[in-house]
Amino acid sequence: MDTRLTMTVRQHEDLFKHLFPGDGLEAAAIVLCGRAHHAGAQRLIVHRVHPVPYDQCDRSEMQVRWKTDLLEPLLGEAERRGLAILTIHCHPNGYPRFSDQDDTADKELFSSVYGWFADELSHASAVMMPNGRVIARVVQVDGSFETISLVTAVGDELAFWLAVEHTVGSPEHAVRSIQAFGQGTYSMLRRLRIAVIGASGTGSLVIEQLVRSHVGRLHIFDPDKIEDRNLNRIPHTTMKNAVDGIAKVTCLAEAARAIGFELEIVPITKSIHNPEVIRELSTCDIVFGCMDTIDGRALLNRIATFYSIAYFDVGVRLDADGKGGVDQICGAVHYFQPGRSSFFTRKIFTSDDVAAAAFKRSDPAEYKKRLRQKYLKGVRENQPAVMPINMVFAGLVVMEFFARIHPYRVDSNADYAWINVSLSHGIYDHGPDAADCPSLIRYVGRGDCIPLLDMPDYTELPKAA
Repeated sequence: MDTRLTMTVRQHEDLFKHLFPGDGLEAAAIVLCGRAHHAGAQRLIVHRVHPVPYDQCDRSEMQVRWKTDLLEPLLGEAERRGLAILTIHCHPNGYPRFSDQDDTADKELFSSVYGWFADELSHASAVMMPNGRVIARVVQVDGSFETISLVTAVGDELAFWLAVEHTVGSPEHAVRSIQAFGQGTYSMLRRLRIAVIGASGTGSLVIEQLVRSHVGRLHIFDPDKIEDRNLNRIPHTTMKNAVDGIAKVTCLAEAARAIGFELEIVPITKSIHNPEVIRELSTCDIVFGCMDTIDGRALLNRIATFYSIAYFDVGVRLDADGKGGVDQICGAVHYFQPGRSSFFTRKIFTSDDVAAAAFKRSDPAEYKKRLRQKYLKGVRENQPAVMPINMVFAGLVVMEFFARIHPYRVDSNADYAWINVSLSHGIYDHGPDAADCPSLIRYVGRGDCIPLLDMPDYTELPKAA
């Protein structure tokens, strides 16, 4: 099973501050982690960090020992809430592997940990180096170890630490990408699990760019089929696709495979509001939101928080009179970090807007009734859409992703939490993050729970075996 570990940069900074106080001695922390399981993949997601007090452990330059009594209250909470236990300590000397002492200590500790749980779901240990790199492993119930393949820290930049640092081959078709962004970025793209929600105007173009940027695994989601009205803005689609009613994601996946790159692409013809889609997303590292619905965006913001996924969102607006006159052409790119701001704190929309969009999707008749009675504000109806405009903003959101994995800007990424562009008015604006979202921050790294996303509207998520 491919297992990954994810945390936020804030959590990483808290851990680093405690583990490296400057005295050259080892230190330790206990971490409660959420879990995500789906289709042979799992992620452990840092939920809450509990530093082991220095005066309650025996510390040296080569070892740290602490009383397991400190674990008991956390074990009870973990068992009750379905969380995982992760222990983490430092190697002040920079030793980049688990030591023999670590092996012995982990086997002894986790034999007790597993005794608290009725299931055999994974628990783990990790080591942090002086340069901030983290390596981690699952400690199995039988005392054996399974390497965690990738550790991620999500912040203004995205930090990735592979268990085994090695360079993949460089085929001729990748040479110019490597010349632009380097061998390291290319190698990382080969290993990331990236999701795109929405495969229409902007989404189809984001997919095209990611495929030709040599991503290794791509999950694409859209429940709709190709229609005649889509042909002006979705690449690779044909009139025959529209007549045959081919799913958008099927068409785009077939086109991507036909290019001939080494790519695993997973097309899913379901809405983001389907619990199975949420499960599929839960094991991804990056998500692009290319939807035009308010309730879909709000839900994706919540998913990205629960599973600590870096979330890039793009939206386009074209105001036209239907007779060739254009009032405005604009769009926006947003980058959301788990535990930071949301669409609500950025004042992009309100809870009333989300409620209206949800009614429009789930009960159109009730939506129209409430709209007439002025209980709801109207949701923006379908608007004109053309490929050249979509290409501009699809390019912006993909380049925003590259800025986070391969910083290329003169200014700090912290100054680019959002970008607003008006093509009609010649405006390019950007700015830093807004206030943290109080309704989401407590869910950072919560992972799988019942009900799913702590929302009664969704089917309960069964525990994985």
